[in-house]
Amino acid sequence: MTMVAGPATAGARSRVDRQPTRHNVLDGRRFIPETGWEPMSPITKNKGRKDGIFSISSRQWLILLMVQLSTLLFGMTITLANVVLPQIRGSLSATQDEISWVITLNLVATAVATPLTGWLASRLGWRGLMLIALAGFTISSLLCGFAGSLTTLILYRIGQGLCGAPIMPLGQAILLASFPRHLHAMVMVIWGAGSVVGPVFGPIFGSMMAEAYDWRSAFFMIVPPGLAAMVCVWFALSEHTERMVTRFDWTGFIALSVALTAVQLIMDRGQRLDWFDSPEMVVAALLAIIAFWIFVTHCMTTKARPFVDPRLFRDRNFSIGVLLAFFMGMLSFTSLVLFPGLLHDLRGYSDSAIGTLLASRGVGNWLAFLIIVPFTRRAPRMAVACGLLAQAVAGWEMAQLDINLSGFDVFWTNVLQGFGFGLAYTPMTVLTFTTLPRHQITEGTAIFTLVRNFGASLFVSISVLLLVRSTASNYARMTEFITPYNPILIYPGLPDSWNLATLSGLARLSNEIQRQAAMIGYINAFYLMSFVAAAALPLPWLMRTLPREGT
Repeated sequence: MTMVAGPATAGARSRVDRQPTRHNVLDGRRFIPETGWEPMSPITKNKGRKDGIFSISSRQWLILLMVQLSTLLFGMTITLANVVLPQIRGSLSATQDEISWVITLNLVATAVATPLTGWLASRLGWRGLMLIALAGFTISSLLCGFAGSLTTLILYRIGQGLCGAPIMPLGQAILLASFPRHLHAMVMVIWGAGSVVGPVFGPIFGSMMAEAYDWRSAFFMIVPPGLAAMVCVWFALSEHTERMVTRFDWTGFIALSVALTAVQLIMDRGQRLDWFDSPEMVVAALLAIIAFWIFVTHCMTTKARPFVDPRLFRDRNFSIGVLLAFFMGMLSFTSLVLFPGLLHDLRGYSDSAIGTLLASRGVGNWLAFLIIVPFTRRAPRMAVACGLLAQAVAGWEMAQLDINLSGFDVFWTNVLQGFGFGLAYTPMTVLTFTTLPRHQITEGTAIFTLVRNFGASLFVSISVLLLVRSTASNYARMTEFITPYNPILIYPGLPDSWNLATLSGLARLSNEIQRQAAMIGYINAFYLMSFVAAAALPLPWLMRTLPREGT
């Protein structure tokens, strides 16, 4: 896939023309203020320049600020919506499975739109695409705050996903192209820190706004920094407005998008529509099968450059890495969706307390930053395995919680899961692309991101489905014992509020059974998280750690 492209200046054109691949950011070009656009070689010499932070120009600082602010906004929105789900559910009269669509369809929209980043950047230019993405993202956030029904809120959340999808990959590409190679490590650390800060600040500030006002204010909070980011883009990328015509495989893209969307709709709506007894589910299943068949056939037979080149999967590390990305996506957002409902409905925690507890996962990510670089250099496969093991243990410990759980229980298990995720993600990415030729990294990155986001949306739906079904089945089984002939229910120590002779007593007893049944549903979902992490443990050991050669 063609990624971000820029102009070759007169001084740099001869150097660019010698490159064997398309000349874009991730395929090997970067912008040097002194010389214009230059190809990136494996070893970059910086004669006559200062090393370190003092060599960064004012424009590069502005670009770094712009990318950091944009990434921060996108990261905040990912976790912000999770915290206010209980309020949204009550305000819009939605059920547990319906409210999950606010998260899952946003993730699917992000997954589908991400591969378009390179093509859009070449057609619109860096500044044009980033301005449109931020404007659409900010407007969608504003409209989310004004949503009057669940349907409109989901539509605006899909708009957030579609518009926000280019922000992170384009920002990362701009940084790699705007800074010399010897500063890439430092710049990526700064960018990575910002991508972690967003998910930490999102639940904290979002919950504070929701508690002080209502859930709508949490989305309104995104608007002012979104406008500030657009101003930064206008000035930081003033020299990057060039456009060029590039080819894009629309057949493969549309076919895959339809297949993924149909599968997600089946998982989101199947339980409510009684699965394949519903004509809608049958049509969605047929549509998914036909679209996926078209996608595979087209990619295998087209003579032009396909949306997904099958030859990429000849690389063992990349194939296993994509599978690992799917598993890591499954583990990325599920706990953030489950805990707000658990803490709000079963324990009565306030929104601000829930936001603070969920932010603890970001603390775990920060702790992983302290050891991830040396660990990845020395033993990348061990780092991935340790990260997956930590997530498996965290999920197992979450499953040991009961309805009397404390804030500390939530805090340390989320810290452990965040630590495991942060520990595994970076070396997983390094291993995935370490044996892939440089000219294929652009296309590989798009596939990697798409699969990770789809894994996240799919597993959130599966976990919510397990929660709903477990709650219903356990409630039905426990109510079988509520009869006047059960001697336990006439025991003197039974609370007076559970008096079977009164309607209020029966209602209170029913509510307590519902709470206990829901807790069992949450426990089952946490067990599933743990099993998924454990199932992925053998995968990193099948990957090679050889350095990339000849690229």
